[in-house]
Amino acid sequence: MKRTFIIRNIIIAVIIIAIIAGIGFYFFQNSDKDYEIAKVEVYNYFVLKQDNKTGVIDRNGKIVIEPEYDDIRIPNPEKAIFACYKNSEVKILGENKQELYTQYEKVEPIRLKNIASDLMYEKTVLKYEENGKYGLIDLEGKKVVKAIYDEIESLSYKEGELLVKQDNKCGVVNINGRTVVNSEYDNIVVDAYHTNGVGYKFAGYIVSNKTDEGYRYGYVDYKGKKRLPTEYNEISRITDIEDKDNAYLIVAKNGQYGLINNDKELIKNEYQSISYNKTNKLLTMEKSKKYGIATLDGKVILPEEYDQIDINGIYVYAKKADNTTVYDSKGTKVEIDKDVAILDTENENYKIKLNTKEGTKYGVIGKDGEQIIEEKYSYIEYLYGDYFRASNEKSKLGVIDSKGNEKIALENDSLQKIEESNVLQATTVSSETTALYDSNMSKICEMKKAKIDVEENYIRIYNNEEIKYFNKQGKEISVSEIYPQNTLFAKRENDKWGFADKEGKIVVEAKYDEVTEINEFGYAGVKKDGKWGVVNSNGEEILEPTYKFQEGIEPSFINTYYQVEYGFGEVYYTNAK
Repeated sequence: MKRTFIIRNIIIAVIIIAIIAGIGFYFFQNSDKDYEIAKVEVYNYFVLKQDNKTGVIDRNGKIVIEPEYDDIRIPNPEKAIFACYKNSEVKILGENKQELYTQYEKVEPIRLKNIASDLMYEKTVLKYEENGKYGLIDLEGKKVVKAIYDEIESLSYKEGELLVKQDNKCGVVNINGRTVVNSEYDNIVVDAYHTNGVGYKFAGYIVSNKTDEGYRYGYVDYKGKKRLPTEYNEISRITDIEDKDNAYLIVAKNGQYGLINNDKELIKNEYQSISYNKTNKLLTMEKSKKYGIATLDGKVILPEEYDQIDINGIYVYAKKADNTTVYDSKGTKVEIDKDVAILDTENENYKIKLNTKEGTKYGVIGKDGEQIIEEKYSYIEYLYGDYFRASNEKSKLGVIDSKGNEKIALENDSLQKIEESNVLQATTVSSETTALYDSNMSKICEMKKAKIDVEENYIRIYNNEEIKYFNKQGKEISVSEIYPQNTLFAKRENDKWGFADKEGKIVVEAKYDEVTEINEFGYAGVKKDGKWGVVNSNGEEILEPTYKFQEGIEPSFINTYYQVEYGFGEVYYTNAK
């Protein structure tokens, strides 16, 4: 009995250890499936092009790699790692021109797909070749993935994840080297789910395999969990639903459409089409040329018996023969003119009312349905607070408040909110005037023939005569707040431009037709007689005006080299005349 008891306890202990180990392995694997995209805080190195050859300069304009290569790629401009190509061969060089990663064959950066940026490569890993196969190393040269793949390339839209091919089957690995999707598919694409701040990181994968009858599609979520087998003719995700852990998928089998949430069937495959309306979170379904409405949980609130269904604003307009009935988002009939649409706004106190009975007219109603702005405008759009952008019958734009008062006169040809701010930009073509307004609709600036640059923390408005800076709240700020590292600042005097110190005293003679501020690298462009030159942070002219650029281009310099942008946001520097 005692021996049996001991054996039993040993077996139980082994099982418990195995369970604990399995749980630990699960969490270890899944934690490694997460990854962080490297942030480039400081640009230290740049591609240089001279006489059809390529080299590298640093942020001071010093040549690091002589321009003697056919091409050079810099995967992470913070680090001295340069992929140098010549005669179809590549070697990776460091800042002292020493060759790196010599223990590996053919090391190369991995170019990102469908991403418009000057950072065009994976910033933390490189691929290498070994015996005709490919693997990954990090920038320190540590092996991340063994050379077991036939191909490795970036996965469209998803920086940090890579499409791999093994035995003619595709899979996905991340930059930590962990497998996200097993290599068992003929093709893999990202489902296009996007959220602000993290981009496509939480997008899932539409996977497919080729059969004798064509491709069949399945679905794998962003965690790598297989949700649907490859048995569908078509799969598309409703990307307007912001829920990373619930993928609503419109799927088709044999020409019939249905709806699935992850792997749970909500609507059977029995419709000719299904479409989603973001405003009301409703689905319009078609069957035998008749239409109905369902909610996201698959509940049918209007059966498929209508000849036409339109969702305008918060209501559903269902037409049968010559009669149109209006319903709310719960399928309850509402008493409202069929020629009237009510549009939601971001503010629960206001709704836009659109009347198409006698032309198209817009007004505003309150929370309880009371009319607060009469329907006399050709267009109204909610801005913020108690303000609305409005247009009159002459297509002139302005701003009205919730009482119908004009806060910005309806006399502008364009009026828009500057991105990531509450500052409005209004332009009048006839007078060539641009005005800026703050969140209280007070005019903070007016300038003729103005250009506007929107940077991360400020807005710059300028012409040939003046430059002004504002923060994203519309408060005017000084140039020294924008460039705190600078000791010299652009200043206009006697119809010419020069540079002054923080007290406004001219240090560099005002003799130029146009100048830029001294940039983060310590250089400014100066224009005279149609040509551009360079001054340094001490105000010394290190290159007399020599370069001639297309009118309207404001060049950026590092030493005597100017920046060229091409392709999908890629840049290089050159001194070509």
